[in-house]
Amino acid sequence: MELQLTEAERRVGGFALDLIGTDLATNTVVIVENQLEQTDHSHLGQLLTYAGGTDPSTIVWCAPTFREEHRAALDWLNEHTDEETRFFGVEISAVRIDESRPAPLFRVVAKPNDWTKQLHTERSAVTLSPKSLAYQEFWGELLGRIRSEHPTWTRSTAGSSQSWITLPYGTSTIWYGMAFTVTGPRVELYFGGPDASVNLAEFERFVEHRLLLDNEFAGSIKYDPLPGKKACRIHVDRLQGDVLDADSRIEFLDWFISTMARFRPLTQQIRATLESGA
Repeated sequence: MELQLTEAERRVGGFALDLIGTDLATNTVVIVENQLEQTDHSHLGQLLTYAGGTDPSTIVWCAPTFREEHRAALDWLNEHTDEETRFFGVEISAVRIDESRPAPLFRVVAKPNDWTKQLHTERSAVTLSPKSLAYQEFWGELLGRIRSEHPTWTRSTAGSSQSWITLPYGTSTIWYGMAFTVTGPRVELYFGGPDASVNLAEFERFVEHRLLLDNEFAGSIKYDPLPGKKACRIHVDRLQGDVLDADSRIEFLDWFISTMARFRPLTQQIRATLESGA
């Protein structure tokens, strides 16, 4: 997984989760709980508490050694939870060669059933439709330009075969999106956390500072609370365009880059204002 750290010591109720981040390929939440000694019941309970408070897809428990009972508990969780939820147990030690600096050595001791086989199957056996292949090629080319022209936007390198890709915003529940909708290309800020009421509250706080975006994008920007759904979005649309239109490929690439180059700094400025309490 290509991971981007979102926060260290994330507050979950009265506890502090060690690390929370995002799997850039799937835009799903990853949490990590570190333990400095052999695993114990207390940290297993904390791990489940943090999972309940952050709705992650991937849960990782790191420790120098795992008790067999705790390794078996992770195996049981992998067998009895849905396929979208994955538990890993990782033993960490230090190694040194001659006079080199110590380096970390990780050993996976618990993982989802057939994890390696599943990854191999997913990567080798999927047959893409012409449109899915076009998305994959387009997003791969777009990410290549982003890495060259705007390397701070994302570290993702793999083009998606879906109609959209995501870029980090700075929190695990809000992210940028670039997509081909039924009407054409779109750049958006997506409020997509697990709690609909929190998403709406964050969206409404953001919209209170919309003047910067309104001045830049005038009537082309939309603020959509998506009534009846869990998520909310703020988006700018280009009203024509299909990924299969090869003749307009460069035009679409330029539009996504130029629009995000205007959209991102303004939304980050609003984010800074909100985090400062202004």
